[in-house]
Amino acid sequence: MMKFIMMMIFMMPLSLMVNSFWLNQFIYFMLFIFFMMNFSFDYLFMNISYIWGCDLLSYVMILLTFWICSLMILASVKIYKKKNFYNLFLLVMLLLLISLFCTFSSMNLMIFYIFFEMSLIPTLLLIMGWGYQPERLQAGVYLLFYTMFASLPMMISIFYFYNQFGSLDYYYFFKTIDSFFIYLFMNMVFLVKMPMYFIHLWLPKAHVEAPVSGSMILAGIMLKLGGYGMMRLMQVFLGIGIKFNIIFIIISLVGGFYVSLICLRQSDIKALIAYSSVAHMGLVLAGIMTMNFWGMCGALSMMLAHGLCSSGLFCLANISYERIGSRSLYLNKGLINMMPSMSLWWFLLMSSNMAAPPSLNLMGEIMLINSLVSWNYLTMIMLMFMSFFSASYSLYLYSYTQHGKFYSGLFSFSSGFVSEYLLLMLHWLPLNLLILKGENFSLWL
Repeated sequence: MMKFIMMMIFMMPLSLMVNSFWLNQFIYFMLFIFFMMNFSFDYLFMNISYIWGCDLLSYVMILLTFWICSLMILASVKIYKKKNFYNLFLLVMLLLLISLFCTFSSMNLMIFYIFFEMSLIPTLLLIMGWGYQPERLQAGVYLLFYTMFASLPMMISIFYFYNQFGSLDYYYFFKTIDSFFIYLFMNMVFLVKMPMYFIHLWLPKAHVEAPVSGSMILAGIMLKLGGYGMMRLMQVFLGIGIKFNIIFIIISLVGGFYVSLICLRQSDIKALIAYSSVAHMGLVLAGIMTMNFWGMCGALSMMLAHGLCSSGLFCLANISYERIGSRSLYLNKGLINMMPSMSLWWFLLMSSNMAAPPSLNLMGEIMLINSLVSWNYLTMIMLMFMSFFSASYSLYLYSYTQHGKFYSGLFSFSSGFVSEYLLLMLHWLPLNLLILKGENFSLWL
């Protein structure tokens, strides 16, 4: 693992070179390929070097991080063409990649916490530096304070963990902790990151103000940090979880239903996709909280599927925004007349978002529904509403943007650039091919 960290550190001067934009992206893809060659079916930590290592859960998350980061550069061609501090942009991207890699590959809880919090800074710089509107300052403050609010209690809980186990390595977490306050303090920061309904308000704000790369990293990776942390630590809270997890499952499912209704009333494309993320991650949270095998495997596959699908949708929203100059559904109409080949990609990613076969979303959702219904059959009511309304808002977004009378006169009549189609294909292909190897998502347990 150390070799990858060293490679990324030595890429820093490269990101500051003149006209090295595409070379950077090529090396990101190389990193992805090198890391993919390290795959092992071992369910314990592998590739251990110093305090870094990875099991299947970390492996999948790191692969997703490399993939989304390389696609972020491909999506940000405009920054390069307009010479909008693109060297600084590449440096911030690299810092983000290093902090996320260290978060996922850390085998020690304290190191995980440090890099978990550190990943917030480059994201904040992305939103503040390359966002579109003055409101990005408010969005940045929301993002910072929602995360920092829950951060200090987690650090105190980590000291308590050290007192209990005598070590902070995950390997030694074999006892259970029965303190409700430690359970709440430790998980609160993950609930904010996921985000759970009630503490989700920072997400739509951050998404709407972020540049396309910021939205992609938020939807693709940052929301997964919460799920990853909970999956790592839920084994310690088995006893207390049986008593209190029901509260979070109810909030997640009812909140997911409410958010689906909110999606149907959105007029901003990016806000709609952001709210749909809250609904999907609510399902992941409920699956983790059931603490059974189906729930854990379903949460892992759903996180991976959501990372690719949601990121692709933000790319599509940005492609329309760059041409029309607005994210409003009332102005983005009749696009099927202008760019029929792009409409196909809208359709393909929308169908994945509503968990249509053969997408990985379907496999994740089947596993999570299995997990929740076996936990309590009454969850079927909310699951039924959530599945129905996720199809509703996906169709609503597709039909509103693609059909109807074309209003805006600002549209450039190009059918889209090859790089844009490549970007969308690189989101959609893995999303629909990974279902062929679905059995691998159960190996890490």
